[in-house]
Amino acid sequence: MNTKSSDFALNRSTALLTDKYELTMLQAALADGSAQRPCSFEVFSRRLPNERRYGVVAGTPRVLKAIRDFVFTEEQLEDLDFLDERTLEYLRNYRFTGQVDGYREGEIYFPQSPLLTVRGTFAECVVLETVILSIMNADSAIASAAARMVTAADGRPIIEMGSRRTHEYAAVTASRAAYLAGFSTTSNLEAAYRYGIPASGTSAHAWTLLHINDDGSPNEAAAFKAQIDSLGVDTTLLVDTYDITQGVQTAIEVAGPELGGVRIDSGDLGVLARKIRKQLDDMNAHNTKIVVSSDLDEFAIAGLRGEPVDVFGVGTSVVTGSGAPTAGLVYKLVEVDGHPVAKRSRNKESFGGAKKAVRTHRASGTAIEEIVYPFDNDAPDTGRLDTLNLTIPLMRDGEIVPGLPTLEDSRSYLAKQLVTLPWEGLALSRDEPVLHTRFVGFAQS
Repeated sequence: MNTKSSDFALNRSTALLTDKYELTMLQAALADGSAQRPCSFEVFSRRLPNERRYGVVAGTPRVLKAIRDFVFTEEQLEDLDFLDERTLEYLRNYRFTGQVDGYREGEIYFPQSPLLTVRGTFAECVVLETVILSIMNADSAIASAAARMVTAADGRPIIEMGSRRTHEYAAVTASRAAYLAGFSTTSNLEAAYRYGIPASGTSAHAWTLLHINDDGSPNEAAAFKAQIDSLGVDTTLLVDTYDITQGVQTAIEVAGPELGGVRIDSGDLGVLARKIRKQLDDMNAHNTKIVVSSDLDEFAIAGLRGEPVDVFGVGTSVVTGSGAPTAGLVYKLVEVDGHPVAKRSRNKESFGGAKKAVRTHRASGTAIEEIVYPFDNDAPDTGRLDTLNLTIPLMRDGEIVPGLPTLEDSRSYLAKQLVTLPWEGLALSRDEPVLHTRFVGFAQS
């Protein structure tokens, strides 16, 4: 599989994907001498959105590329007229030279999981807050929602088709996050080009409506025949433009019983799927698949699990995080000169100090808990339990660590990790996180 993602990012500055206060803090730090203090910043979530049972880490490779490409151009610096000359000169020479460690993409996480630890000087770390969070919050929200949909689909493929329901470039990264979570294909060709995701798509209602007779009456058969002539009999025909029963009848009459699939995009999908399956079987089209779409989310998919649906198409819900468009991740300063620091605020609890984490498992493979411990300490003794190290090196001295997992690697990894959750962790209902984080070796413990 060819991917163009690294080529696409080449020579693209991410330096202004930031908030003004990061640069005003930088200016003040340069003025009072604190800019060079060694610091650790951490990405974590205080709670999971919508009382979900787990979250999915996504966007990590995009974050690393964004840090690498966080370089100011002269044109950008000319626009930063609110900064003094010393700060502008610092930015002119800015390159991140620190260290990044964290959870690999495709890992599952819970409240207080230390997803990303960024170490360096205050000056070089503080300016990265917005770009890191904007990527991880969006991608993790979509991957978390998509993973729930994949679970609900119970092994049946899901097509990502939400490009028209979000920003044109958010659609591309949303496709990537959904594919990471287990969606089988995308309708978005930029995502297919950039990330090597399999693309799929056939026709919309406009294609059927285009085909009319001289008197203006619809000619659904002509539309179906032209599509089959162009794409082959394995194509999927959209049969709900007019009368669905007649549409299915016409589809098989035109294509024959080896038609690849029929799609319905409206109505009571469960009732229609049962009716269409019987109709197809009665016409000896036993292998013709039924594809359903129309505002599906994880709950609607779960409701159709017992119906004769072969493929789901999901759009709006997945690209908007199915009601949780952000993962709620934060980027906080946790250590200065080797000393743990943390804000004190009601409902915004955090733990000072740079951190790593492990997850323990029973011999059966079922996960038990996450244990968070100080970054420079040895991993805690977990006795006879199996232990998974969650924190891995991602950047060293400003360079991306070679050999990090590919998108395909991370996709397979996530599928395996979801199986380790206790059975209630895959439930769609609102509840507590299925695993909890326990802190070991900290003053707050």
